[in-house]
Amino acid sequence: MQEKVNLRVDWATHEASKYACNNWHYSESIPKSKLVKCGVWEDEKFIGVVIFSYGANALLMSPYNLTMDKGCELTRIALTKHKSSVSQIMSLAIKKLKIFCPKLELIVSYADLDQNHLGIIYQATNWIYEGTTMENKHSAYIIKGKKIHNKTVGDFVNKRGKICNKENIKLLYKTNDVKKFYSKGKHKYLMPLTKYRRKQIKHLSKAYPKANKLGDG
Repeated sequence: MQEKVNLRVDWATHEASKYACNNWHYSESIPKSKLVKCGVWEDEKFIGVVIFSYGANALLMSPYNLTMDKGCELTRIALTKHKSSVSQIMSLAIKKLKIFCPKLELIVSYADLDQNHLGIIYQATNWIYEGTTMENKHSAYIIKGKKIHNKTVGDFVNKRGKICNKENIKLLYKTNDVKKFYSKGKHKYLMPLTKYRRKQIKHLSKAYPKANKLGDG
């Protein structure tokens, strides 16, 4: 039987969100584009954040005939050890999101195949599974053992007046330890926030991916 705890989801500061993402999320980073940062507490002990963003892709909502202000991306669920279910935490965070952004109609989220994630939490909470994104795509660099997104590296190099190529990356990051990273892709999930939007995208729904030899993240 699950131990009863006092679960609270409320607005989080940037500092708290950054700490949670750096310490309790596999990416060890906080997304640059932040829309809503929801802190999570159990018995008034801070245990993490759920972050919604407009997303790095400006065309995120275009496949669904929505403008950017009508949708967002669930970009982080960064939690330390907790007693509450992730589905309960996510449900409360979405309620907060809807209060802050009442015109939102759709949330998009991804499960990272490079981390062997399937998106079990999305399956358990009735998200629509749309399929996988492009695989074998050069999506990041491994610099001194750390994966850094293409856009982050490109911005860093371009702002210093250089063309983003391997030699300039080595020069500006002051290391020869630079490798291209090719992604396996991501599972894509959709959460419509209105009955109308669910009806509009229902035809995109595919069967949920199964575990097979992958993990169950």
